[in-house]
Amino acid sequence: MEQSSAAPAPRARSPRTATASRRRARTQEILAATRALFDERGLGEAQIEDVARAVGINRAIVYRHFSGKEELFALTLVTYLEELDAALAAVDAPEQPPAARLAQVVGAFVDFGVAHPAFVDCAQSLMRRTGTELLEEVSEDAALRLGRAMATPLGLLATILDAGRRTGDFHVDSPETVANLLYATGLGTLQLARVGLQVEHSGDHPVVRPITVAQTKEYLVHSAVALATYRPPQA
Repeated sequence: MEQSSAAPAPRARSPRTATASRRRARTQEILAATRALFDERGLGEAQIEDVARAVGINRAIVYRHFSGKEELFALTLVTYLEELDAALAAVDAPEQPPAARLAQVVGAFVDFGVAHPAFVDCAQSLMRRTGTELLEEVSEDAALRLGRAMATPLGLLATILDAGRRTGDFHVDSPETVANLLYATGLGTLQLARVGLQVEHSGDHPVVRPITVAQTKEYLVHSAVALATYRPPQA
């Protein structure tokens, strides 16, 4: 008997698979709309109603995909962190001395934050909550995605700090802890860069003077390297 050479017909997608695919696509639409609003208006002006309107749905559908505003904002932060990771990796040069690597990566962090002020707002907003509070407001899956997104750029910083420790250029007991401190310090410094003002004490009256983005970037880079290279005095 002669066998047929016809290709088998493609298997039809199950209704469950098609539904899951549509759900993922709608979730990405909502995240993209939230990110666009963040970049256009800032965190404070982005409301759930605006996100829903941009996607062409009502706000109730948004809450079918996210447990609440905090989870939506947390997952939007993930998109920023993924781009931040790519920006830091693009400037890192492992063949350079550790101090030069650290300066380059911290400088790129400042550049990214200046270009994306909503990233700074979103990151600071989530950092105001305790870990327990955040876990109560977002799903386990969202918390895991956020943790992974944060761990990657922090991991690069820790790798650079550990490389410097092994060569003797840096004196840090815990590269991971110092990486987290640099991240938190960087967010605060970026807020100062945005305000563009510093307060000084002069006699009986405070004096407000301008501070530029270039100045804040220089100070943050220098302070990061100084923290890594600082050797505590021996008792």
